This record gives sequence, structure tokens and C-alpha cells, in this order.
Amino acid sequence: MLSEQIRRKAEYYVDSGDFSDELARMVAFRTESATPDGRVAVKAYLDDVLAPALTDLGCTVTEHANPDPSGGPFLVGTRVESPDLPTVLCYGHADVVEGLGDRWSHGRDPWRLTVEGDRWYGRGTADNKGQHLVNLTALRLLLAEHGELGFNLTMLFETGEEIGSPGFAEFAAAHRELLAADLLLASDGPRLDAATPTLFLGSRGALGIELDVDLRSDSYHSGNWGGLLRNPATTLAGAVSSLVDGHGRVRVPGLLPPELPDEIREALAGVRVATGPGDPVPDDGWGEAGLTPAERLYGWNTLEVLALGSADVDRPVNAIPGRARAVLQLRYVAGTDVDSAERIITEHLAEHGYPMVGVRITGRFAASRTDVDGPWPRWARTVLEEATGGNVAVLPNIGGSLPNFVFTDVLGLPALWLPHSYPGCLQHAPDEHLLAPIAREGIVLAAALFDAVGHPTADRPLPASGRKDLR
Repeated sequence: MLSEQIRRKAEYYVDSGDFSDELARMVAFRTESATPDGRVAVKAYLDDVLAPALTDLGCTVTEHANPDPSGGPFLVGTRVESPDLPTVLCYGHADVVEGLGDRWSHGRDPWRLTVEGDRWYGRGTADNKGQHLVNLTALRLLLAEHGELGFNLTMLFETGEEIGSPGFAEFAAAHRELLAADLLLASDGPRLDAATPTLFLGSRGALGIELDVDLRSDSYHSGNWGGLLRNPATTLAGAVSSLVDGHGRVRVPGLLPPELPDEIREALAGVRVATGPGDPVPDDGWGEAGLTPAERLYGWNTLEVLALGSADVDRPVNAIPGRARAVLQLRYVAGTDVDSAERIITEHLAEHGYPMVGVRITGRFAASRTDVDGPWPRWARTVLEEATGGNVAVLPNIGGSLPNFVFTDVLGLPALWLPHSYPGCLQHAPDEHLLAPIAREGIVLAAALFDAVGHPTADRPLPASGRKDLR
């Protein structure tokens, strides 16, 4: 069990202002991976912030070029205490989305930490600088207390997560020995809600889909040609409704998972979503029938229309447009076969009378998750419940997407994600913020997990897969 001394030091680090001071320095680096200036800032963040932090943990630090020129470098810190000890791989990302500085409220600046009560505003506070600072802090406290961690540590930072992690899978495949570990322990994404410590085991995938009804180069007078010329906007509306109906139910069997496994249903039993102040209320009758909101969000697929347009909605003219387009996104769980999605959608549309609709897959983020009944999730849940003295939500995956497949599918690791944010944090939007109580509790929870790896006991041993001498 985590000592009271470490727990008090973890909480004091937040209460004293030391954590927010350190976070303020991190936020000041404008590490937007989508801009040229941001990429310069990313390199400075690696050199001036993360590399020294890893060196202070006794890590050997190396920087690696990205095999994909559209992505940024990778930073790896390794601390080897003994080849007989288990190895923990930690992950974080140094990049952030666009600052959107002109849209933040009350004069807040995305590149300056603004403390207002329990909310710390700034770009990256929740995604992901505040989260990897929580874990770095927990490791520092344990090292100061024990003089050792009791396990080998590899910390990996990528710099392009917000632009789809280009080159990450290729880098991991080429550096399997460097990244070899017994488990991944990382932090990103949100908790179930602000008050509930959460462990999640993977992420849904995302598939970008573009529909294009390009029928003619010109627009024709609706009075003279209406009823004679096919309207691309009407056609597009019908095509979309054949894929997902007006109540959010996916109508293409090939875009759905084969089933909702019993173990996933059991894991989500009693899980309530959208319970935080300010959260929108889930709409009755929306989404797959017969599933709970938690099952729809964490255990099933959704097809969302992200954008749809034809002509100029703000200044329409009396003419039949020549073209209409829509952008859709399939959020899908592990077990869904999306390799043939373009063919499946094209054939479905043709069968429903829409062969003139062009279909293009614009991007893909793979779905993956660790077995919810596996030994590492059961072990972690026990540790976290002991540390909190209360309930811990264990989710099979989050609703969003992360590069979890790199760890589970490429590196073959069990993945444990301990998030230090919450659904209302406004990540990717103006006024992104981290909650001080979550950071305070997060350091304790992270320290408890790290300490349990490094100092197993007879009544709380590590899973056998975490002992290299038993392989």
C-alpha cells in the first residue's frame, strides 16, 4: 500500500502551487503539431522540459527521427535497474492542437496558465501536458522516497498525436527491443466523470468517410429544370439516411461489430455517462436500440455526420446545385472489420439506388483494447480501489481514439490507461482546463500503481506476465 508520507507529499505538491508553476512553464511552449512554428516549439519542449525531466529520473535519453516526414521526432528515456525486474512503458504526447487564442473567454491566453479556483486554464493542461506531468511527479516522489523504483522504466513521448500519430506504428515496429516492456501504463483522455477514478483499457477506432455527389458543373434554374434533373443535395440526403437513419441507428450491418460480448456488457453494467455539471443530456430514442448509454458509447459503433453541404445555405439561389458533399465518421470498437468499409458502403449505396454517390475513406485510426478480464486490469483495479478506498470505473475503452493499437497490436503489451482529466475539460476547444482535485488525486493514484509494480507483496503479487524471470 502507498505510504502516507508519499500520499501527503503528492497532495502537497499540488496544494503548494509547485505543480501549477511547473505546468505553467510547460503550457508556455506553443507546441502545435499542425503548424511550422509549433514544430519548432515541440523540439524546444523536448530539449528544455522533457529531456531534463527524464534525466532527473536517472534515464538515458535518446531522440529518434520519425520515419514519416509528416510527423515529428520521438523522445525515449530508459532507466534500467535490473534485467530481472519488470519493465513499465509510459507514454505521453508533447504536441497540442491549435491554440485558438482569439476564442478563449474572459481574456484567457492559451499559452499562459490561468488559475481560477480549481480550474487551471491553458492549452495542453488536460491534453496532454498536465497528464504526463502527473505521472512524472509520481515517479519523482517514489524515487526520492525509496532511492529506486523497483522496476525498469521506459518513457516514450511522441510529437504528432494530435495530427494522427504519423509514423508512430512504424517507429514502434522498428524499435521493438528499445520499447520492450511488460505493460503500458499511460495517461490520456478523460475519466468517466470528474469524481470517479477511472481505468480504461483501449480506445474506439475512427474511420473518416467522404460522400461526393458530383453530377454536373453548372447549376440550373429550379423552375425550368426542377423534376427533370437529379438534385445532388436530395440524393445525398437520401444516401446518408440509408447509412444511418434519422435516429442515429447504423443501417449497414457491415459497419457494426458482430456482437456486444458478455464481458463488455458486464463491465459496463451500472456505468452512468454524462453526469457532470454542464454535460448535455443524452437524447432519448437516439442511437442503437436496446443498449444503455454506456454500452452505446463504450461498447458499440456510431456513424456521425460531421459536415454536409451543397451550394450556399446563407445565400441560396433558385437553382438546382450541381454537387453535394458530406463528411461522416465511423467510431468503432475492437472486433469491427473495417478493411472493406469503402467497398461495403459503395455496394450498399448502389443497392439502395445511389450508385452515383462517390465514396472515399479519408483516414483511419485503429480500434484496440486489452481484455477486460485479463490479469493486469484485475490487478490494477485492486490497487486503485485500495488507494482510493472507493469505487473505480474500469472501462473496456474510451469513446474517442488514441494510438493504443501501437502498444497492444504492434508491441503486444497489455495497456492500462489512467486518465487525469474529465469529459468537460474542453480539450481541443477554447478554455481547455485541468481540474486541480483530479491532478491532486491523480498523482496519488499514479504513485500507487507505480509503487505496486515496484514493490509487490504476498497478498498483491504482480501478474505472472509481468515477471520476466517466469517467461
